[in-house]
Amino acid sequence: MSLIVPLAIALCVAAGVYLTLSRDLFRMVLGLAVLGSGVNLLLFASGRLGPLAPPIMEAGADALAAGAANPLPQALVLTAIVIGFALLCFGLVLAARLANMARSEDADALRATEPPGGEGHKPAVLEP
Repeated sequence: MSLIVPLAIALCVAAGVYLTLSRDLFRMVLGLAVLGSGVNLLLFASGRLGPLAPPIMEAGADALAAGAANPLPQALVLTAIVIGFALLCFGLVLAARLANMARSEDADALRATEPPGGEGHKPAVLEP
């Protein structure tokens, strides 16, 4: 069991990086979501895996029991899941709008539509 978790984390991170480096816009957004899931798994695994006592304090106690799970990584992962889902939804809508306006999903084609940099140049406004 102890080897399965690091392999799952490595697989998620590798798949996320691979998808993020592709040229397709929607694969990039999906790759960021998979990479975020890999980071969530890493953060969750940092709180010790295995059969532990629940992180519940007895009445009048000053600290958790010695064998209790750490609740901080669990709370951070739950928050990161919600934020990651909202970011995925926003990224998909933004990518769909960009692909619709530019009539291309290829990252290189989208990069070629950018105006040359420098002072005094305004970016072109694409009409829907």
